[in-house]
Amino acid sequence: MYCLLHALLVNVLCGDFGQAPEVKLASTGARRSLPLKQTPHHHITLDDHNSSTTNSDSTGDPFQHLQSTQQSEPRLGSATMENEKISDLLASEREQSPEDLQHYFLSFEDFWERKLWHELTDILVKFYQEPASAEQRIRLYDGFVKTFADKINQLKLVVIGLQAVGQCKDDEERLKFLTTLTSRVDKPASQDAYVFALSHVASVRLTLGQKTESRTDLDKAEKILDTFDSVENVVHASFYRVSADYHQQSHEFAAYYRTTLLYLACVELADLQEGERRRIAYDLSIAALVSETIYNFGELLLHPILDSLKETEHAWLRELLFAFNRGDLHAYQILQQHLDANSLLQKHQDFLYQKISLSALTQLVFSRAPQDRSMTFATISQETKVQLDEIEHLIMKALSLGLLRGSIDQVDEVARISWVQPKVLDRSGIEGMRSRLKEWDGGVERLGNWIEGVGEDVWAS
Repeated sequence: MYCLLHALLVNVLCGDFGQAPEVKLASTGARRSLPLKQTPHHHITLDDHNSSTTNSDSTGDPFQHLQSTQQSEPRLGSATMENEKISDLLASEREQSPEDLQHYFLSFEDFWERKLWHELTDILVKFYQEPASAEQRIRLYDGFVKTFADKINQLKLVVIGLQAVGQCKDDEERLKFLTTLTSRVDKPASQDAYVFALSHVASVRLTLGQKTESRTDLDKAEKILDTFDSVENVVHASFYRVSADYHQQSHEFAAYYRTTLLYLACVELADLQEGERRRIAYDLSIAALVSETIYNFGELLLHPILDSLKETEHAWLRELLFAFNRGDLHAYQILQQHLDANSLLQKHQDFLYQKISLSALTQLVFSRAPQDRSMTFATISQETKVQLDEIEHLIMKALSLGLLRGSIDQVDEVARISWVQPKVLDRSGIEGMRSRLKEWDGGVERLGNWIEGVGEDVWAS
């Protein structure tokens, strides 16, 4: 047996792998050929003794395993280098951050190493909301957030990106940043995030004077929003805010008025800064007054946003709106002196006079009982303080705008009104309604008593 192994070893050392060696067995004197198999680790297999040393690929290239190991090493090394790079970035940013923000970076690294993406996202949102984090936002976004951006909630990714974009040096850089972010989240599963980001792209385009491109982006966002059954309020609010800005720049007052009220329905007033609330209240009031299609300010008068004008230099504007609502020409004449404070109001003074005259007419009709709505032109002029020669034209205007329904007798100068557009009631209006209800209740009671008295014989039988 020793001679056999010796002979095999000699063949291996001599490199003779092509042929099976001739070996003489000492015990029997017989000759036989023993096939040798080379394995990647140069183990010899003796088929004659049914004992072998196996390998994962005994028939392939003897250096294949070594080559595959060498190929995997760069990939592992690259991942290690990337991890070290991120760790170094977080350490560097932690040293540069204020002391009260340094704990965030320890949490960043902890959650990132454990791949707790939800927790990492939430704490990133909190960090980006810290005013003192402003200088680090873009660096942290580019060097850290981007490395796992596809693994986190895409809507929150946009929220983080919007906090970072505020540190861009100008609108052109801001547009480039947001365009890239919008493309990143444009996926079937994250269309809400896409609309959110696209609305902000439209806002920057509007600032740059690119109104056509901005309108295109808004139309695209609106089309997607219409397909949603439900979506986060922040997405709708963003779209309505930018749409309102577009309508305001285009002097589309009615559209601005409606869109801004929709925006306010999606946000909490407490979340808006005081200056922003006052600006919105002021712009809404101006739009309501100069719009040629808005004659009922009910939604605005009932909205708490209007209280932002109280005890400010624009408090007169709030009073003017309530004067229009009740058709008070006397109050309008007193407040008219403030119209020069705004170029739009100054430009529309003739229209404003016609508008409050219409409001006075509808208020007069509304205050009367349904059976008492046939009025002469003289009565209308006396109660509304509108000139007599303007009454017929005023009624025709109200009929054409759908504020009233009825007919005009031009010969007798009588207007017969059958319907008036509903209005928001103030305290005096509510008191008037209460009086009319009591009057109606008394009339029903009298009618019942009369029927009972006239039909005594019928009831008795």
